[in-house]
Amino acid sequence: MTGGIAALDADRKPIETTTSTRWWALGVLALAQLMVVLDVTIVTIALPFAQQDLHISDGDRQWVMTAYTLIFGGLLLLGGRLADYLGRRRILLIGLIGFAAASALAGLAQTGWQLFAGRGLQGAFAALLAPAALSLVSVTFPEAKERARAFGVFAAVSAGGVAIGLIVGGALTEYADWRWTLLINTPFALLAVLGGLAFVVKDVPEPRTGGYDLPGAVTVTLGLVSIVYGFSRAADDGWLAGTTLALLGAGLALLAAFVAIERRSANPLLPLRIPGEINRGGSFLVALLVPIAMFAMFLNLSFYLQITLGYSALKAGVAFLPFPIGIVIAAGLTSAVLPRRGPRPVLIAGAVLGVLGLLYLSQLDYGDGYATSVLPAMILIALGMGPIFVAMQTTALHQVDEADSGVASALLNAAQQVGGAIGTALLTTIAVQVAERYAENNPTVDNLAARAAIHSYDISFLIGAGFFVATIPIIWLMIRDKPENLLEGAGHVHMG
Repeated sequence: MTGGIAALDADRKPIETTTSTRWWALGVLALAQLMVVLDVTIVTIALPFAQQDLHISDGDRQWVMTAYTLIFGGLLLLGGRLADYLGRRRILLIGLIGFAAASALAGLAQTGWQLFAGRGLQGAFAALLAPAALSLVSVTFPEAKERARAFGVFAAVSAGGVAIGLIVGGALTEYADWRWTLLINTPFALLAVLGGLAFVVKDVPEPRTGGYDLPGAVTVTLGLVSIVYGFSRAADDGWLAGTTLALLGAGLALLAAFVAIERRSANPLLPLRIPGEINRGGSFLVALLVPIAMFAMFLNLSFYLQITLGYSALKAGVAFLPFPIGIVIAAGLTSAVLPRRGPRPVLIAGAVLGVLGLLYLSQLDYGDGYATSVLPAMILIALGMGPIFVAMQTTALHQVDEADSGVASALLNAAQQVGGAIGTALLTTIAVQVAERYAENNPTVDNLAARAAIHSYDISFLIGAGFFVATIPIIWLMIRDKPENLLEGAGHVHMG
């Protein structure tokens, strides 16, 4: 066949898609993913201005961030299953339209609670469109080399979106108004709807025979919300506070109940064979650990650039620009290597580069500058993240039965969300404690506040490096796929 390839939908009827149509579809799916990732960080820089305008108290301002991540993380598995049951393109389009409306509501908010409600709705619709977009990449590109390239693009957007969010957020806040950090989503989401209708192949979901797994949906949603919220409370209240322990304990109990329900359910929300297959299980564990290491870099570097070096919001955002550029380059190289070498060496190389980058950053000292102390480390980490994201997404999805690709995509997203929540809480708490201890032990040092802050960042970078190190034995023991296995189409399934 010239210029076209038969993509199988869940009904097993071949759908002809031309090469150009597939790449246009990827552009639409990457745009949808970019909005979801951007929204985690784009509001960060705008937060002080929104707080002042809407008279939000210090205690409540965290809800601008938490409302989004909580609802997004909590509803992901449900969103992924809805994509499998009702059609991925349909759920993608519903998610985009809802996201456009929720962004407008949040951007036009006149009170704090309206902003929180808009952010929560953004999270709910993001939980529909994120797994639908990722699974659509998987089923639109059945051929191994094309799929590796497609995942390369998607990975670059996923990992680079955090840095792009800081740049765009800084520019909009500085030159327009904080509201535009939210309103900007609406036209782009509507553009993605038009692109989805024009280029994304309409999939036909398998006919449903049984009922829906409502007990599973309720327990996993409440369990994920409880865990994500528990980690966010830990950053404020401390790890041993009653609220933190109660939320984390309840979350773990609910997830244990969810596993028990799934074992017995005739139509499980998450068939346990999905995380049970060793390569996929390894990918999900890597997806949980890597965001913790990533947050070690992003959180502390943004503080270092703005507070210690005195960069403006926009300049700090631009200083992160080498990160997404490095990821794009590394993801492109990875997509050529992955079908030949297989995922294990690619993932290990990425993890080693991540370790080296964070170890380099942990040498940061008072008086150091961006060009010599930050930039080389940022490039090393970016070159490591490209391979990790491409190979992780490929191994998490490529041997999943097409009827389960939505929920498998959702599980990958959920692992990253929980990892991000752990990273934020863990590293914020540790950094505060380390800075306080340094100040107590070195009361006579000049520029004490700056030195204490830099010391706390260095410890966070070391901890982040430790999480990268922890992925290496997981990759070595659990990621066993051979390059030839990557040649299978999305419709094939391997168990074992």
